[in-house]
Amino acid sequence: MRGLENKRVLITGGASGIGRATAKRFLEEGSRVVVLDRDKAACERLRQEQPSLSGIIIADVSEVEDVTRAFTQLDELIQGLDVLINNAGISIRHAFSDITPEEWQQVIDVNLNGVFYVAQQAARRMLEAEGGVILNMGSTNGLVGYPYYADYNASKAGVIELTRSMALELAPKVRVVAVCPGFVLTPMQEAEYTPEMLEDVNKRIPLGRPAQPDEVAALFAFLASSDAAYITGHHFVIDGGEIVGGLLSR
Repeated sequence: MRGLENKRVLITGGASGIGRATAKRFLEEGSRVVVLDRDKAACERLRQEQPSLSGIIIADVSEVEDVTRAFTQLDELIQGLDVLINNAGISIRHAFSDITPEEWQQVIDVNLNGVFYVAQQAARRMLEAEGGVILNMGSTNGLVGYPYYADYNASKAGVIELTRSMALELAPKVRVVAVCPGFVLTPMQEAEYTPEMLEDVNKRIPLGRPAQPDEVAALFAFLASSDAAYITGHHFVIDGGEIVGGLLSR
């Protein structure tokens, strides 16, 4: 991709899954990459795997004080920020009637509040520097209804609308886009689905398989690059055609 070499990139939730694949992709593009994650063990594995990282920050995006501290550390590591991949997220598979207030709050705190806390810190720096790109992690769950993920779905719908609002307010200096994957085979998904459930999901996807994390990473790289300089305010679906058929896809 054009325009990613030496760009300063922060990836939240970057120690595993899509975030890990995205860190690898931006390093391949010649970017200076810092990963933020709350999983210390996963961060250490990533450090061993990718020694060219510019830094790793241990922080919880759902805690505003943690985010503020993390950005102070980021300033010391790379002296600014050009690209934010706002990727950190969690999900809990459960029936709507069984969601506890604590579980609801936990999902909203990470997936929506965390995106806001991190994006606000990034935007302030990018506005001062006269430019930047913020890519928020949405989901097809924020676009259509899915059973057993009411809290997750609500959080991702919020991220998509937050992205639109940010894009309007931060233009023309900062571009803001949401990436909305469908089913991606990550450790988080594998922990929630049995092989039989995975097979059933694949039957509903026209391309017949889940996305791989590096395929989502490739979309992040394109949207962050100068090749996407005229794109802002929209969400981009990467789902193998899963939701394109409406009811036929169910």
